[in-house]
Amino acid sequence: MTIIDSSPLFTAAESIELDLSPDEVYDAVSDLARSGDWSPECRGGVWTGEPGAVGSVFRGENYRAEDVVGWAPLVRGTWYTEAEVVEAERPVRFAWAMRTHAGTTQDSIWGFRVEPGATGCVLTHDYVMTRATEGIHKIVADLDEEARVRFVREWGDKIVDDVRRTLKSIKAVLEAQPARAGSGA
Repeated sequence: MTIIDSSPLFTAAESIELDLSPDEVYDAVSDLARSGDWSPECRGGVWTGEPGAVGSVFRGENYRAEDVVGWAPLVRGTWYTEAEVVEAERPVRFAWAMRTHAGTTQDSIWGFRVEPGATGCVLTHDYVMTRATEGIHKIVADLDEEARVRFVREWGDKIVDDVRRTLKSIKAVLEAQPARAGSGA
């Protein structure tokens, strides 16, 4: 058995308080086309179905720098993914599963949970990869077990960091919106 057979392979969940209503936050984070405003990798993209509805597909444009887990054989530069909405319960939960090149959903699910907070709401961003995706299998195919263990550790750290960075950026972007300041402009 190899580390790649571990389940779950990757998990992350972090929360942040926002001075916004759950509806406002849900509306923003469920619009994956806005991901470019706050994601470390996703630059945005387009919906191929009804935006934000369960079963809808989002085609994302992503970018990864050379120094991200720089030793591993990862896709660098710009690449595209497809994700399918698997949960859409306004204003509580929104989640999407990454799809294979053949269009089937994988055990790689990103999501947001929005709960009422003391002055607004608490936004939790979470991720779980229950089983290695086709992409992970390609990345580790030519690695020995020691390198696979290193990759899983470093990639897991990267995911946690991405989740934290995303939440901080969402807070900064959404709380700075002119509508929040009552400008009416």
